[in-house]
Amino acid sequence: MHASLSFPLALPLTFALVLTRLAGAFVFVPMPGREAGPGMARIVFAFATAIALYPRWPHLDVSVITPGLLTGWLFSEAALGISIGLLVGFLTEALTVGAQMLGLQAGYGYSAVIDPVTQADSEVLQVLAQLTAGMMFFALGLDRVVLRAFALSFDRYPPGQFLLSKDLAHTVVSLAANIFTVGLRLAFPILGLLLMTEIALGLVGRISSQLHMGAHAAPLKMLLTLATFAAVLKVAPELYEAYASQVFGALERGLFG
Repeated sequence: MHASLSFPLALPLTFALVLTRLAGAFVFVPMPGREAGPGMARIVFAFATAIALYPRWPHLDVSVITPGLLTGWLFSEAALGISIGLLVGFLTEALTVGAQMLGLQAGYGYSAVIDPVTQADSEVLQVLAQLTAGMMFFALGLDRVVLRAFALSFDRYPPGQFLLSKDLAHTVVSLAANIFTVGLRLAFPILGLLLMTEIALGLVGRISSQLHMGAHAAPLKMLLTLATFAAVLKVAPELYEAYASQVFGALERGLFG
């Protein structure tokens, strides 16, 4: 008597839908070496994450699935994954905006290094802020929060059930606006010090015209920026964690009710 090996069609279809949802988020999640690393490693990581969420996979009724319906589900899954990834990506962008403001005022815009994420020339402070944000993302355990959000999303939104609502769009826009708020809160102490330095140098140069303070302004501002930037980094984790709580709280309210 020969044994028959049966392979349910619902299993690969469910895996494809889960992988599509996860792949949409991995575009924006601040993973170190996301673009610089080999493509096969990213593919294996996406497959492994999808398999790790196997206990939360939805159950599909293959009898009602048509090619058109499956295509619509794939677009819906990609939209949900991109929505989650976009909200998580705001955490890195907040620090990057603050570093961009400092780089323009402190004179670091003249120096550039290779950005390990985009492989393009970027300012030194901007690359430092991106690497710091990626480190804090994993140090604070936010990667586990993202996986938990995906696990909850399978219960709240089965395949094909996600629709971009007005409330969710408003949440994304409001959190995107908060990127500049967090960046300004990080950059304002240093920007204020640089402004006072400019005023002091201008007054000294006005009082004594023999002192050419303009030649010493750029090095002094760069040294002050480094010193105060190190002090600001002490409170950066608290501000980052507070903004992360706001992002994931809005994610839970907007997506999961």
